[in-house]
Amino acid sequence: MDACSRSNVVVLLAVIVVPRLRRRTEARSRADEKPTVVIVPALGVLIAPTPAGHGILDFRTQLVNGVTRAGL
Repeated sequence: MDACSRSNVVVLLAVIVVPRLRRRTEARSRADEKPTVVIVPALGVLIAPTPAGHGILDFRTQLVNGVTRAGL
């Protein structure tokens, strides 16, 4: 998959995921949650090798290191 196709798929999955996750838990059925459970990891796999994915990983690493140091 080339970079342009990957970015199109990422945008499409993000447009699908964001409204699904914004809904209240009570408004979701199990049948409605199953596609979300499949779509969210797929979105993560597509984002991970990109510069944005590396930035998210670096941010989370710094956050965890800061919390760990503060707890000592």
